[in-house]
Amino acid sequence: MFLPLDVLSAFVLASAVLCVMPGPDNLFVLSQSAIYGKKSGIFVTLGLCIGLIFHTFVVAMGLAVVIQSSPAALLAIKLFGAGYLLYLAWQAFRASSVAENTVTAGVVSNAAMLRRGIIMNVSNPKVSIFFLAFLPQFASAEYGAIAPQLVLLGGVFILVTLAVFSSFALLSGVLRTLLNSKPNAQLYINRGAGLVLTILAITLLSSNI
Repeated sequence: MFLPLDVLSAFVLASAVLCVMPGPDNLFVLSQSAIYGKKSGIFVTLGLCIGLIFHTFVVAMGLAVVIQSSPAALLAIKLFGAGYLLYLAWQAFRASSVAENTVTAGVVSNAAMLRRGIIMNVSNPKVSIFFLAFLPQFASAEYGAIAPQLVLLGGVFILVTLAVFSSFALLSGVLRTLLNSKPNAQLYINRGAGLVLTILAITLLSSNI
């Protein structure tokens, strides 16, 4: 199995563009980084990338088609994902109500941030459907077996995501430091993050897939 350099280059470019575009995952990284700092954002990013490993193998094994054709399975996954996002939004709003005079939002362990990223990504069925539509466009039978190509492409996408989202986390961490020098900055950061998380939950519930 061998993918030509021009195919891989085109895939990397397309992946980078998609990662930069506003979406649930990068908005999630930004919101968590703004609240808890750049290190937490990095761990959320790692969690999201672990979730992408799951979706890569789901698509490579053909299970995404099964998931897409089962309304009950899709609804269950969407309800779980939306419920978790609303729980995080409630935490953010609650933090804003008790931390108006402080620049700290509490301590969340790296393991907890990693877990948040994994749950956020795995519970979003749109990722598997996206991979099912996106990855095969760069695979071909003339390059060998399709499944290993999909795994390779998924791996490359994960590396691109890791680089782009980590950059988002670092930039958001710098923004948090600047904002924390102003009165009530954490209050507005938490409220903004809670609003973003609520919108993401509503968007997931209202999606047609």
